[in-house]
Amino acid sequence: MMSPGGKPTITIKSNARSSEMDSRIWSNLPVELLEHILCFLPFKILFNLRSTCKLFNTLVYSPNFISKCSASSSPFSSFLLFSHPQCHNRFALYDSVVGTWHNISLPLSVLLPCSAPSAHLSSSNGLLCLSNPNSSSMLVCNLLTKSTRAIEFPTYPFEFELLTLVSTPEGYKIFMLCSGSSSNCAFVYSSKFLSWQRFDGFQATLGDNFHQEGVPFNGCLYFTTPEPCSIVCFDLESGKWDRPNVELPNQLTFVRLVSEKRGKLYMIGGIGSNGISRNIKLWEVDESGNRVELESLPEMMCRKFGSVCYHNYEHVYCFWHQGMICICCYTWPEILYYKVTRKTWHWLPKCPSLPEKWNFGFRWFSFVPEICAFV
Repeated sequence: MMSPGGKPTITIKSNARSSEMDSRIWSNLPVELLEHILCFLPFKILFNLRSTCKLFNTLVYSPNFISKCSASSSPFSSFLLFSHPQCHNRFALYDSVVGTWHNISLPLSVLLPCSAPSAHLSSSNGLLCLSNPNSSSMLVCNLLTKSTRAIEFPTYPFEFELLTLVSTPEGYKIFMLCSGSSSNCAFVYSSKFLSWQRFDGFQATLGDNFHQEGVPFNGCLYFTTPEPCSIVCFDLESGKWDRPNVELPNQLTFVRLVSEKRGKLYMIGGIGSNGISRNIKLWEVDESGNRVELESLPEMMCRKFGSVCYHNYEHVYCFWHQGMICICCYTWPEILYYKVTRKTWHWLPKCPSLPEKWNFGFRWFSFVPEICAFV
């Protein structure tokens, strides 16, 4: 509500009665003090207040207010975001804290034909990056603040296989790998400089793991290659490719990497022969490339995982989510995950609203809403 002077007043509702607070007090509060009080509100209530007056609507985008909220307010829930080609401009969100499902739609989706089945998607630090090879641009958006930025591709037409959104201290970078017959190069977009850089590519085998994004670790993006399994990395600053000295176990059928914000790198791999995994193991890799085995997937869960992916490991991709290592398959709607602190394995059942007839195209991402993530 607005006072006659144009400043907001706040109404407190209770079960017994509804009363308006004294506008003579609230309308004369210094803006700095009002911001300090409001930043203690839960984010959900704060964003619902945006429609009550212009001040609240613009306040949530104020750098000073955002800084106060980051220091004082309780964090958002974290979500596992589910994407499918048939879900046009819509996502399912699984709240990994309370175990509930939600639905969310894309804002301003007309800026990009991201509803096409061939759309690429990447998530990092509360931002989503969506693109379509048939378009001339991509879209970076913050679903929480409903802010968006359209980014033109470096060339058109632009064909690429891998897309990875990476958070940086200055904002974010977007890595895209093009390894087609006519070119073999990598492009990096910087939100700090609002421009693209072109670098040499690596090898076409990286494109075989097109469901697995690059894994950020120590300023580089790490990738795995199949047959023979190996690890390569791309320096986001220099644009140089390298083969880190990481010790790999024998009889690997596939290997994937996962990193977490505290600077740890994990390796997930299948152990077997003739392309069949008899066991799936988890290792931690230190900065020197040494690996320490942490866990093995229980036998019954390993059998199920092998059966759902049909031992076609190019469909397997992994990511880190709030203390969990998630192992997913493009052809299976459930998530196999490992809780690092509890050292336990679990299956996350499929989304209850998912039609039975869908049997491929299942993409999962870690999505942690962040009010300070600017596009």
